[in-house]
Amino acid sequence: MNDQNRFHAQAIPAGTTMDMSVDAGLRSFMLGVYNKMGLGLVLSGILAYITSSVPPVRDLLFVMNNGRIGYTGLGMVVAFSPMVILLISMFAMRNPSKTGASLLYWTIVTLIGAGLGVLALIYTGQSLASTFFITASAFGALSLWGYTTKRDLTGFGSFLIMGMFGLILAGIVNIFLQSPMMNFVISGLGVLIFSGLIAFDTQRLKFEYYYLKGNETAMSVATTMGALSLYLNFINLFQFLLSFLGDRE
Repeated sequence: MNDQNRFHAQAIPAGTTMDMSVDAGLRSFMLGVYNKMGLGLVLSGILAYITSSVPPVRDLLFVMNNGRIGYTGLGMVVAFSPMVILLISMFAMRNPSKTGASLLYWTIVTLIGAGLGVLALIYTGQSLASTFFITASAFGALSLWGYTTKRDLTGFGSFLIMGMFGLILAGIVNIFLQSPMMNFVISGLGVLIFSGLIAFDTQRLKFEYYYLKGNETAMSVATTMGALSLYLNFINLFQFLLSFLGDRE
């Protein structure tokens, strides 16, 4: 997904430096990204509460047998369809329209939010709240660093993206192996990789803003796709941290 709108440092207009933090237009652009991401997180939280607390909805998605939580057939579709949609969009939406980008964003947010209800069934409300606060604090610090640093993170980000795909593959393999040690390693690497991606994607969005500056349609699409990247980084970091910090019901 990060490849969708990626711009390397050499794509920045001549004369632009890495010190872009004082640009009012850039601040407005980034605020738009963060606002859309924040709305996505709010919607995800509401949907997670509904799918975990409203019995008819909960029973459509999740199965609870002897303290074990699983998915129904529909629940499996909801849980895995965001990954499928994102993979398809990487090839089918090389140059998305404003409408297409918004539809993709809110579809992914809705599906992920509905699927997150399983976490409320597994973990205590207190641990969910505390882990969310820790994730939000870490996200803020990492994104601020990515926004203000003068270091070019392009090469670092490429390495992280490769690691992310490796992480996805390892997670799929461990669905069948059910190895606690492998799960621990995956969670640890997940925290590191998505922490790095938060900083990288924040800087990438700065580059993208200067590349697209003046093209309002492209800027609108970039705002939405940027919000999607940061939203996914936040959700993944939250889930990996929860595997370490969460107390089970």
